[in-house]
Amino acid sequence: MTIALRGDCDFALLVPTSMGVRLTPLDGQPMHCGDLFRLQATSAETNVASVSSYLGLPVKVLTTFVKGSPIARFIKDNLSHRHMTYEGKDVEQGGPWGYRHQFNLADSGYGSRGPRVQNDRAGEVGRTLNVKDFDLERIFGSEGVQIVHLSGLIGALSPETSTFCLEIARAAKKHGTRISFDLNHRASFWKGREKELHEIFTEIASVSDILIGNEEDFQLCLGVEGPEAGGKDLAAKIDGFKGMINRAKKMFPNTSVFATTLRQVISANCHLWGAIMAEGDDFHVVEPREIYVLDRIGGGDGYVGGMLYAILKGWAPEKWIQFGWATGALATTMLTDYAQPADEEQVWSIWEGNARVKR
Repeated sequence: MTIALRGDCDFALLVPTSMGVRLTPLDGQPMHCGDLFRLQATSAETNVASVSSYLGLPVKVLTTFVKGSPIARFIKDNLSHRHMTYEGKDVEQGGPWGYRHQFNLADSGYGSRGPRVQNDRAGEVGRTLNVKDFDLERIFGSEGVQIVHLSGLIGALSPETSTFCLEIARAAKKHGTRISFDLNHRASFWKGREKELHEIFTEIASVSDILIGNEEDFQLCLGVEGPEAGGKDLAAKIDGFKGMINRAKKMFPNTSVFATTLRQVISANCHLWGAIMAEGDDFHVVEPREIYVLDRIGGGDGYVGGMLYAILKGWAPEKWIQFGWATGALATTMLTDYAQPADEEQVWSIWEGNARVKR
């Protein structure tokens, strides 16, 4: 089975997102003990898109910025450095208590000390993302997009962003753009909006070609009955997820691909990393293999990014999950929370377990 992609498009992949910055203490220190920090521009959705942009496919980002902000300038320069085209409104800050870009405070963890992440989203400018600020007919009609990747994080960020994602899904469907939807349930985003968001997420899922999420995502976002508890037994967990996917297929018959990752944490720096993907009637499983982890944050986004890249390249389905597994593993070796592959060969070497020096 293959996913037929629209031809003659300016962009292979498009992601709507709310950009922010991440602060990480140096040398693996906890946030409350650090006194030196690394600053990077980040968002889950551009983490996904980075695999394609670094490997040469044209990527576009739809977002919004704080006008005149040095952080906004930092983010714009970073997106350009990642070979991404961006489009978005510059919003007036509105004084010192007005809008700003979100801050992600990330302790990467080390050894037996697990990572801790705090999101400081007060005044987040991304919550103002509004469909009225973008010409969707131009973007999907005249320019053309092969795959749009939507995230539940943006879909639930505010009533405006929920409408934004829903209208993007409708426009994409109208113009033959394939839709990827990572459910990404966040309880704090959904509080008080459960019925509204369930309806919006269900409509987006109904037109999506690719659905991504863990057990809780499918249950809490879409009402799909979850797998029976499998404990730590890997085979039972895989069978349980397959059963849940088969139930999701009945609810969303137009979806071609369902995917998730498998992770068992040995320590902050050693994980067992695997994945499950269903395409059509076929299941593909990468049973968890040991990987060494510098920073786990962004590994799941790396997996999705690699899978979408493989689909965009028109490869056979078994390679979709293999390449995604490897780009997810690659992301965990980097100080950024997104994968920056040098070339396809580097990624396939990770899949093959070949870490020998290349001269």
